[in-house]
Parts: sequence; structure tokens; C-alpha cells
Amino acid sequence: MSRNPRWIPGFALVALLTTASTPWVPAGGPRPKGSLVIVGGGSRSEAMMRRFVELAGGAGRARIAVVPMASSEPRATGIEVAAELDSLGAKSSVFLVDSVQAESAAQVGQLDSVTGIWFTGGDQAFLTAALGGTAALGAMHRRYQAGAVVGGTSAGAAIMSDSMITGNQTPPGDTTGYYGDEYPAIARHRVQVTPGLGFLPEAIVDQHFIRRERHNRLMSAVIERPRLIGVGIDESTALEVGPDGRWRVLGESEVVVYDARRARVPALAGARLGATDLRVHLLPPGSTYDPKSGRASIPER
Repeated sequence: MSRNPRWIPGFALVALLTTASTPWVPAGGPRPKGSLVIVGGGSRSEAMMRRFVELAGGAGRARIAVVPMASSEPRATGIEVAAELDSLGAKSSVFLVDSVQAESAAQVGQLDSVTGIWFTGGDQAFLTAALGGTAALGAMHRRYQAGAVVGGTSAGAAIMSDSMITGNQTPPGDTTGYYGDEYPAIARHRVQVTPGLGFLPEAIVDQHFIRRERHNRLMSAVIERPRLIGVGIDESTALEVGPDGRWRVLGESEVVVYDARRARVPALAGARLGATDLRVHLLPPGSTYDPKSGRASIPER
């Protein structure tokens, strides 16, 4: 059990607000054989992280790449998370690259044998700037297709979808946007959405959801994009997505699901949004959800 994670070499400062290019997503292929463990931020229970290691092959077999570029201190964060995973029996490495190094065959080759990939928290724009559209992202998707588990927390949760909530908002008359946790309205063109990394293409993910009261933000994003399922994951809570496509809630709090796929969304003037027949599920730990049918099941206690 190593407490000194092996480094995958190479890192240069990522341009801070670079827009990611279109993520690599297999077209028309089979469902991935791997799983996702998407944590909504906050504290992570040992049971939750043990589940991630178990899905990566279990103690003594799990080989995990920690991807820390979202963090403002990526090197220290990578070491810390790798040590946490190693304490659970995994063998962890830190994959720390910029967008140029993410095209390097030598760097990308380091991902070929991993059974798990973990994205740390921080700023999701840093991650998409480093990995969007790169060979490294393609390698990560291939590992996921082959059976590796992909997980992340906070910013590492936001990047899971094709369409990613950046955390910025663009009020009327503001074309650049600014970061702010207060979203005072459900309105068109207020939530800044850019390309994510595409591991959960049928959804749009928000995190710290109940604790930070992000209902207006995710509701706005979903009504503007009704083909996507809105997934609001609270802190200390995870959404596990299995190879069969079904979702399961783990942890301490709830996941909120907004489903507008069968809703009526009228075209209203200006920034105003409206919808009827929008389905909402509040899913406590142990609940399951089938995104194909839209049916949820909550365990009775």
C-alpha cells in the first residue's frame, strides 16, 4: 500500500478560461462497460470511496489515475487524493497535464492500464481547458468503454456531462459572465453552459445542490435543454451509474432529478421560461432511477 503516489510526468499552467473543444464521445457504440461515481462535493465518506475502489477492481487490484487540474493547487491535491485512495488498497498515480501534454503519446499511454479515473474538485473550466477534445480524453473514454470506473467530486462532477454548468451566470446586458452562487431567477440565457467531458451525455449535472440552493440554476439549464435530464447532487452524496445505465444514490443526502423530455416548453418573450408536465424526483440514499423509462424507486424504511 503506497503512501507516495507515482507521478505521471508533465505539467504546465493551463490557460484559465479557455473554452474546451467538443468532447470525444463514441458515436453509435455500445454502452460503456464501466461505471460512474459522481459526488456532489463536500465530505466523502469512506464507504463511498471504498465503493469507487471496489468498482475499479478492489483492494490490491485497483489502479487509479487521479486527475487534479481543477484544483488551484493541483500537485498537492493530487498527492492528497492519491494517498486517500491508496489507504483503501488502490495503487494510485497523479495524471497532471496541460492541453499540449494531453496530446502526447507518452502521457496518454500512461492511462492504458488504469482501472479507475478520479477527477478532483476545484474549477471545472480548468479541467475542460486541459482535456477537452484531446487524445488523453479519448483514452479516458476508451478505458471507460472497456470497464474502468470514472468518478469525481464537485468540479469533477460538473464535467461528467456533455453540457457543463460552469458556475458563471450572464445577467441581461452582460456578455462575459461572472461567478456567483445566487441565481435569483429561472430565466433564459442566465446560466453559462459550455462543453463538458461527455461521460454522462444524457444528463446535465449540478453539485453542492441542496446545500447551496441551486434549484433556479439547474431548472433554467434543463428547460432550455429539455432533451437532457437535470441531476442535482447534494454534498456528501454520490450518483452511481452502472453499465446497465441505471442510476443509484449513495451517501448521506439526496439527488434531485428534473426531467423535461416530455414537458411542454412554450416559446416565451424575452428571458422568461415556462414549462408544464416537468417531472421532478427527490431521491434519498438507496433510490434508483432508470433514465430510459424515467421511473424512480425509493426504498421504504
